Amino acid sequence: QLVESGGGLVQAGGSLRLSCAASGRTFSSYGMGWFRQAPGNEREFVAFIGWSISSADYADSVKGRFTISRDTAKNTVYLQMNSLKPEDTAVYYCAARSGSGRYYDTGSYDYWGQGTQVTVSS
Repeated sequence: QLVESGGGLVQAGGSLRLSCAASGRTFSSYGMGWFRQAPGNEREFVAFIGWSISSADYADSVKGRFTISRDTAKNTVYLQMNSLKPEDTAVYYCAARSGSGRYYDTGSYDYWGQGTQVTVSS
Protein backbone atom coordinates (compact mmCIF):
# COMPACT_ATOMS: atom_id res chain seq x y z
CA GLN A 1 0.00 0.00 0.00
CA LEU A 2 1.19 3.50 -0.86
CA VAL A 3 -0.09 6.56 0.98
CA GLU A 4 0.70 10.09 -0.17
CA SER A 5 0.65 13.15 2.06
CA GLY A 6 1.87 16.72 2.09
CA GLY A 7 -0.41 18.25 -0.49
CA GLY A 8 -2.21 21.54 0.06
CA LEU A 9 -2.75 25.08 -1.11
CA VAL A 10 0.27 27.27 -1.78
CA GLN A 11 0.94 30.54 -3.56
CA ALA A 12 2.92 30.66 -6.77
CA GLY A 13 6.64 30.59 -6.02
CA GLY A 14 6.12 28.58 -2.86
CA SER A 15 7.20 25.07 -1.94
CA LEU A 16 5.67 21.81 -0.84
CA ARG A 17 7.13 18.45 0.08
CA LEU A 18 5.11 15.38 -0.76
CA SER A 19 5.67 12.07 0.97
CA CYS A 20 4.75 8.57 -0.14
CA ALA A 21 4.84 6.01 2.65
CA ALA A 22 4.82 2.36 1.72
CA SER A 23 3.44 -0.38 3.89
CA GLY A 24 2.76 -4.07 3.58
CA ARG A 25 5.97 -4.79 1.74
CA THR A 26 9.48 -3.41 1.30
CA PHE A 27 9.84 -1.26 -1.78
CA SER A 28 13.60 -0.84 -1.56
CA SER A 29 14.09 -2.80 -4.77
CA TYR A 30 11.24 -1.07 -6.59
CA GLY A 31 11.45 1.87 -8.89
CA MET A 32 9.27 4.71 -7.61
CA GLY A 33 7.51 7.34 -9.65
CA TRP A 34 5.46 10.47 -9.13
CA PHE A 35 2.68 11.32 -11.54
CA ARG A 36 0.04 14.04 -11.59
CA GLN A 37 -3.38 14.53 -13.07
CA ALA A 38 -5.15 17.82 -13.57
CA PRO A 39 -8.91 17.97 -14.25
CA GLY A 40 -9.67 16.97 -17.83
CA ASN A 41 -6.11 15.81 -18.45
CA GLU A 42 -4.43 12.44 -18.60
CA ARG A 43 -2.16 11.33 -15.81
CA GLU A 44 1.34 12.51 -16.62
CA PHE A 45 4.84 11.58 -15.52
CA VAL A 46 6.59 13.92 -13.08
CA ALA A 47 9.63 12.14 -11.63
CA PHE A 48 11.23 8.74 -11.19
CA ILE A 49 13.86 7.27 -8.92
CA GLY A 50 15.30 3.80 -9.31
CA TRP A 51 16.26 1.34 -6.60
CA SER A 52 19.68 2.90 -6.97
CA ILE A 53 19.12 6.42 -5.69
CA SER A 54 21.62 7.76 -8.19
CA SER A 55 19.18 7.13 -11.02
CA ALA A 56 16.52 9.81 -11.21
CA ASP A 57 14.72 11.56 -14.01
CA TYR A 58 12.18 14.32 -14.38
CA ALA A 59 9.64 15.66 -16.79
CA ASP A 60 10.96 18.71 -18.60
CA SER A 61 8.20 20.82 -17.06
CA VAL A 62 9.53 20.28 -13.52
CA LYS A 63 13.25 19.80 -14.12
CA GLY A 64 15.26 22.13 -11.92
CA ARG A 65 12.31 22.81 -9.61
CA PHE A 66 11.36 19.37 -8.26
CA THR A 67 13.58 16.81 -6.56
CA ILE A 68 12.70 13.17 -5.95
CA SER A 69 14.39 11.24 -3.16
CA ARG A 70 13.87 8.09 -1.12
CA ASP A 71 14.61 6.88 2.37
CA THR A 72 14.79 3.11 2.19
CA ALA A 73 14.96 2.77 5.99
CA LYS A 74 11.61 4.54 6.25
CA ASN A 75 10.19 2.93 3.10
CA THR A 76 9.27 6.44 1.96
CA VAL A 77 9.70 8.46 -1.21
CA TYR A 78 9.61 12.25 -1.29
CA LEU A 79 8.96 14.91 -3.89
CA GLN A 80 10.32 18.33 -3.00
CA MET A 81 8.57 20.93 -5.11
CA ASN A 82 10.00 24.44 -5.29
CA SER A 83 9.09 27.50 -7.35
CA LEU A 84 5.59 26.18 -7.79
CA LYS A 85 3.45 27.49 -10.63
CA PRO A 86 -0.34 27.49 -11.09
CA GLU A 87 0.11 24.92 -13.86
CA ASP A 88 1.49 22.50 -11.26
CA THR A 89 -2.01 22.26 -9.77
CA ALA A 90 -3.10 18.62 -9.90
CA VAL A 91 -3.64 15.47 -7.88
CA TYR A 92 -0.22 13.91 -7.33
CA TYR A 93 0.17 10.15 -7.21
CA CYS A 94 3.09 7.97 -6.26
CA ALA A 95 3.57 4.58 -7.82
CA ALA A 96 5.89 1.60 -7.50
CA ARG A 97 7.12 -0.91 -10.03
CA SER A 98 9.24 -4.04 -9.86
CA GLY A 99 10.03 -4.27 -13.57
CA SER A 100 11.98 -2.25 -16.06
CA GLY A 101 11.10 -0.34 -19.18
CA ARG A 102 9.54 3.01 -19.76
CA TYR A 103 9.25 4.51 -16.28
CA TYR A 104 7.32 7.47 -17.67
CA ASP A 105 4.52 5.10 -18.72
CA THR A 106 1.71 4.63 -16.16
CA GLY A 107 1.22 1.07 -17.41
CA SER A 108 4.63 -0.02 -16.14
CA TYR A 109 3.67 0.44 -12.46
CA ASP A 110 2.31 -2.25 -10.15
CA TYR A 111 1.08 -0.20 -7.20
CA TRP A 112 -0.51 3.23 -6.87
CA GLY A 113 -1.41 5.53 -4.02
CA GLN A 114 -4.72 7.34 -3.67
CA GLY A 115 -3.29 10.75 -4.53
CA THR A 116 -2.88 14.08 -2.77
CA GLN A 117 -4.18 17.41 -4.04
CA VAL A 118 -1.76 20.23 -4.79
CA THR A 119 -3.24 23.62 -5.59
CA VAL A 120 -1.06 26.57 -6.57
CA SER A 121 -2.72 29.98 -6.56
CA SER A 122 -1.53 32.84 -8.72
